[in-house]
Amino acid sequence: MHVGRKANSASARADAALVAERSGRNSEKAMAGLQEDIMLGRFGPRARLTEDEVMERFDLKRHAARDVLARLSRMGIVVKEPNRGAMVRSFFPDEVEQIYHMRTLLQREAARLIPLPASPGLLRTLRRLQQAHAAAVDRRELLKVFHLNNEFHETLFAACGNPWLCESIRQFSWMAYAIRCYRIADPGFQIQARDEHAQMIAAMEAGDRKGLMKLCVEHIMRSKNVYLEDQRRLA
Repeated sequence: MHVGRKANSASARADAALVAERSGRNSEKAMAGLQEDIMLGRFGPRARLTEDEVMERFDLKRHAARDVLARLSRMGIVVKEPNRGAMVRSFFPDEVEQIYHMRTLLQREAARLIPLPASPGLLRTLRRLQQAHAAAVDRRELLKVFHLNNEFHETLFAACGNPWLCESIRQFSWMAYAIRCYRIADPGFQIQARDEHAQMIAAMEAGDRKGLMKLCVEHIMRSKNVYLEDQRRLA
């Protein structure tokens, strides 16, 4: 009997581990799927996301669906409302201007601090990321485009040598997630970003600080302007 109880206990633990592993995989699928929906415009600003819909679509328990929405909320993608689920975050025009004012100040300062001309090692890393990003643009792999774009900029700004400044840039970048992703599926948007990455690398290699600072500011303006234009049209 004792041996049987041990065997049953081990089997139960194994089953629980498999269930937890499957739930974890489904949670990551839910994160990726919902992010992609927002990027592709399937869920626009103020679109509602309920726990029940997430549970049904991604085969999740309620606590796992709630955790997915909480993670999206912490990233700034959605806003959770008591007893009403969550909705894709939207911004008033003055909020957009204020967030992008901060992003402009932070990114310009980081570009001012990066040692130029950039080291060969940094340039190699940035070129590798730029080429991977360009390939993802060509293949229309939106999640890869988004994540490689983030990795490119985090690597670039890390070269400023101030981790607190880098963390502030990262926080405001995530705060603007819903704005940045609003029209990311637009091929023109992706191509412009791809080309400006190459221009940033060229400026860093040439020691062109003024050009790099200008690019780091102008690079983020397209998403802001498109978001504001569309929100005004929909108002």
